[in-house]
Amino acid sequence: MADEAKAATSYEAGLKGASSRVAEFHEDTNTLKKIQHWLHQTPSAVPMIVLVVSLIVFGLLSDNFFKATTLSTILQQIAIVGILGCAQTIVILTAGIDLSVGAIAVFSSVLMGQMTFRYGLPAEVSIALGLCLGTAMGAVNGFLISRLKLPPFIVTLGTWQILLASNFIYSRNETIRSSDIGEQAPALQFWGGSIEAGGVKVLYAVFLMIALVAIMAYVLRSTAWGRHVYAVGDDPDAAELAGVQTKRVLIQVYALAGLFCAIAGWVMIGRFGSVSPTASTGQLGNIQSITAVVIGGISLFGGRGSIVGMFFGALIVGVFEMGLRLVGTDPQWTFFLIGVLIIFAVAVDQWIRKVAA
Repeated sequence: MADEAKAATSYEAGLKGASSRVAEFHEDTNTLKKIQHWLHQTPSAVPMIVLVVSLIVFGLLSDNFFKATTLSTILQQIAIVGILGCAQTIVILTAGIDLSVGAIAVFSSVLMGQMTFRYGLPAEVSIALGLCLGTAMGAVNGFLISRLKLPPFIVTLGTWQILLASNFIYSRNETIRSSDIGEQAPALQFWGGSIEAGGVKVLYAVFLMIALVAIMAYVLRSTAWGRHVYAVGDDPDAAELAGVQTKRVLIQVYALAGLFCAIAGWVMIGRFGSVSPTASTGQLGNIQSITAVVIGGISLFGGRGSIVGMFFGALIVGVFEMGLRLVGTDPQWTFFLIGVLIIFAVAVDQWIRKVAA
């Protein structure tokens, strides 16, 4: 006992004069690090900055750029891409990708037109059925991905081919003319209508696109379902352990994406007037929507981004196309600069993701 008391006394004596400070860890807070953190918390900031800069540059290069008619035309040109971008956004937020969005849009538009002109259904009924069938096409993608564990890229690449082929087979390559639709089924062309103010026409489709972006921005930011979408994209295993039904969420996401694509198909009829199985959206819609999403700062790795950023991304593409046209440059410069923006956006995303890492 005496030895133990002596050892204890010696130990306590040895601590005299020793520092009592607890270990501290200081994070680097230089300006670059602060910017990185801000961009991580505000994913739509980069596309917003790029959009503002491009508006200023083209405004200085062309006197006609800031005319109301020019800005209205830009919004009309991106209406379909913006709606398809809503579909692509929620899919990519789950770390997936949908290469079939354009095919679903075109096939849905063909179904709406053919059900009215081939089977004699009222246009309103055809539209409702077309929206339901578009949703079902998306749900099939979600089922194959969530239940059978197939890669989203492969599944949607396959359904893109299947739906495009089905589109041509079912329609028999027949185009329904704008004049016939206007006379017999004007409801199909509803989104081609416009409001005129100060001599400037704005299509109903533009208001629809803005409304969908606003609604989905609220849903993704302020609802439990929206948080589940982000959680599935960020870490599906952790989300499942936390009680999120990841398989159900994936099916819901792809089904909702299918509905957005069908809405885009309805808008296509109003925008172009006719119903055509050869519409370019079937081939290019997936690329255009992915471009808007990537430039909009949404991470291809899932779990980070904002649908408002996608809207900015679509606007950037529209501004570049219109601005370069007004300046009188070769149209190929549009593709060149958009390609540079895509690479830049992915590089910025990788840099920002280091914060989370």
